[in-house]
Amino acid sequence: MELLGIHHVSIMTGKAEKNYDFYTKTMGMRMVKKGVNQDDTTSYHLFYGDAVASPGTELTFFDLPGIGPSYQGVSSISATSLRVANTEALQYWSDRFDQLNVTHEEIKQRAGRDTLAFQDFEGTRLILVADNGEQGVAPGKAWDQTEVPVEYGILGLGPTTLTLAKPASTIMILTEVMGFRHTGSYPSLAGDFADIEVYSTGQGGAGAEVHIETRPDLPNARLGRGGVHHVAFRVPDESEYERWADKLSKLGIPNSGKVDRHYFRALYFREPNGILFELSTDTPGFDIDESMDSLGETLSLPPFLEGNRAQIEANLRPLVLDEA
Repeated sequence: MELLGIHHVSIMTGKAEKNYDFYTKTMGMRMVKKGVNQDDTTSYHLFYGDAVASPGTELTFFDLPGIGPSYQGVSSISATSLRVANTEALQYWSDRFDQLNVTHEEIKQRAGRDTLAFQDFEGTRLILVADNGEQGVAPGKAWDQTEVPVEYGILGLGPTTLTLAKPASTIMILTEVMGFRHTGSYPSLAGDFADIEVYSTGQGGAGAEVHIETRPDLPNARLGRGGVHHVAFRVPDESEYERWADKLSKLGIPNSGKVDRHYFRALYFREPNGILFELSTDTPGFDIDESMDSLGETLSLPPFLEGNRAQIEANLRPLVLDEA
């Protein structure tokens, strides 16, 4: 069994409408699903991805109006990356962020790649990563129905950064349970701290990496708006998903058990530092209940919630998205 890479990353937002504007208009991503949090159907769950909702391209957001701020620290997913084609694209984004007053750093090297760190309006820490022809997990397809030129568009998810005080137990889960391998390191950009260690799975490359930052000087993180709820890793199909479920059970790792999210199958567990991991199938995909041309245009509910649509819609706050 081998995990293919990053499947999706789920984040908290307190302002879904502004979130939609930022990720579809500023960032040029496609809304591929407008649904509800299946564990709390009074809350929206928004998915943004590439042009064809490819696995490994989705940023998802739980809408929780009134949620407090996040506080950075250890035992957290501290940065999420998005892939672009090349360094020229990073320069485009640097200029665009200047024009739109988006907080960002200069272009810097991380793990041998050109990168551009920035933050959304709620302080979510994001990093654009230039592929520059690197081999590994294939990129997605940039959405072309946006003002962002397709050659500079977002191609999917890049490395996920975990910030930890004591990383040994997390590394053990990554390598001995999940099959990641150590593939490099690079200097911390935060000061005189240990190098950031790189772990890869599948074909490797930007779409298949976890970066471990060791920061014993920081307090524990507190999750709020702009904070990352969990990271999911790609399982190719349901057959292998069943094998992963059996493996976690046999190893005695506490987990959610098998969860059907309709668009994918999921398994959830917390690694020893408390970060929530998910294993998610590439299949059946986000077009199981909508045509590819109309993804995200209406409220999608899985079959096990469809019978309660009237009640669910009555309990959801109005969500007015400016799609112009």
